[in-house]
Amino acid sequence: MDELTKSLEDYLEMILMLQKEHGSARVTDIAKRLNVKKPAVTNALKILSDKGLVEYFPYKEVQFTRKGKELAENLLDKHKIITRFFTDVLDIEFSVAEDDACKVEHVISEGTFNRLEAFLKFVLESDKNCIDIEKFKKECKN
Repeated sequence: MDELTKSLEDYLEMILMLQKEHGSARVTDIAKRLNVKKPAVTNALKILSDKGLVEYFPYKEVQFTRKGKELAENLLDKHKIITRFFTDVLDIEFSVAEDDACKVEHVISEGTFNRLEAFLKFVLESDKNCIDIEKFKKECKN
């Protein structure tokens, strides 16, 4: 499949978030949350539909294909992991971390992301407390 643009990836994430929050994703809701006009949403949904990632019919709720849902879940997981790294390890304010994670998730290589995820897991979930995150946060405040 062709690479998706950052914008199209954002649409997939938003559809998934709306489905998780409200049980459905409609053009109006997507437009509001992404702060875009409805025709832009419709155009994006047509492209995603052509790529086999969503099923879109005018005036109906957007549905994922199996491939689309899998991709959206991967994108959302990546976003959450990067946000968690920024907040829990680097002690960045949540709103800034969210915004930065949204930017980084589209350009980070898979290999770098995998290492970041492994490091986050090691630091936050390991019994091997060899890294003092609290000391880092205290000593590295700007």
